[in-house]
Amino acid sequence: MAKNRFHDGAGPSQRQLRVGELIRRTLSDVLNRGDIHDPDLNRLSITVGEVRTSPDLKVATAYVLPLGGQGQEDVLKLLARNKSELRRAVSKNLTLKFSPDLRFRLDETFDQLDETRRLFADETVKRDVAHSDDDDDDYQDED
Repeated sequence: MAKNRFHDGAGPSQRQLRVGELIRRTLSDVLNRGDIHDPDLNRLSITVGEVRTSPDLKVATAYVLPLGGQGQEDVLKLLARNKSELRRAVSKNLTLKFSPDLRFRLDETFDQLDETRRLFADETVKRDVAHSDDDDDDYQDED
């Protein structure tokens, strides 16, 4: 049985990355233009941060976030409700044997960035980072 590349530590292939980025751009364009026949979805501004594809390119998971982060669960429901129309719109720009099944998840990287900024603003962390920089200077002096 073949191993899933994401679980064996190898990471995605160049083809997976290329196809994922093409799907991300296409999905973003479709959502921004309001090409979907759902007024509830078209009135929202949705950011597509990343798309990850399975090794066989049959499943594409889009990480999305509504503008301002409000109504996240509603956005996921609207995207799921319009999944087949979104899939058709995306597949028009792909030259793949199969049109990938689209799945939608919340993009939590923005929350992680906020937490990282908060940590770096903490006085204890600033002091530790400054101390670490001093240690690096000591190592460079030894060369």
